[in-house]
Amino acid sequence: MFYTEKVDTDLRFGDVVRGFFAVTPNINEPFVNGANKNYNIDVVFPVYSVIIDPCCQIGSKQISLTPLIEIWRSFFDNPYLVEDLTRINKQMKAQQATPPNDWNNYPEEKKATELREGLRYAFISLFVYEKHSPLPEYTIDMKGCKKTTGYYMIDFRNIHKVSCDKIRKPSDAIETKVLELSIVTRNQLRDKIASYYGTRIKEDLTAED
Repeated sequence: MFYTEKVDTDLRFGDVVRGFFAVTPNINEPFVNGANKNYNIDVVFPVYSVIIDPCCQIGSKQISLTPLIEIWRSFFDNPYLVEDLTRINKQMKAQQATPPNDWNNYPEEKKATELREGLRYAFISLFVYEKHSPLPEYTIDMKGCKKTTGYYMIDFRNIHKVSCDKIRKPSDAIETKVLELSIVTRNQLRDKIASYYGTRIKEDLTAED
């Protein structure tokens, strides 16, 4: 079960919520000299967002969110993912994460290297949300056809803070909560976002790794 059958009144990590703006500043270069005036601010009002704060940290008149966005068209090039798009949320083998045509064209040496790494997250910054009645279906233009889906996803690279006087503690849902993840799914989200932020570059690896 991806979601709980009953939506609780408390705000929790991974909840789907409504009613919040998303703001992104855009600059062409850092303001290191304090004279850069080339910037703009994008303000969007996504239909739904997802809470990224740990449950116990929700409150103090602020909340961290990320928009719930449409999935990538390229997912449908992979039959393994088409069977269940929430497989993206879990670790998988290299050949499962790669469209068959691409995998078959890999040199044997690259295949062997990929397979030696074992299970891993293929889309480390993404987490897919299963279709559900509150989430409207939409159409993806494929090559020569159209695909209707109700799956959505979040991108950990697209998190923002919102200040809101009404959010003082987790119980202040203020009629904004739409869907709640099951405990199993919330743990999957927690594990994947921890892996995303815990990713280390080769220079940081030690002899024990």
